[in-house]
Amino acid sequence: MAVLKVTAIGNSLGVVLPREVLANLRVGKGDNLYATETRTASS
Repeated sequence: MAVLKVTAIGNSLGVVLPREVLANLRVGKGDNLYATETRTASS
């Protein structure tokens, strides 16, 4: 599991995906990703 941090990118907010995540998802520049909300176990 990778933890992604929201950061400023120009005048917007975004996340940077590490190369390992890109490789595992088999995605690259120009591909679409869809975010799904899920519940996480609280510690």
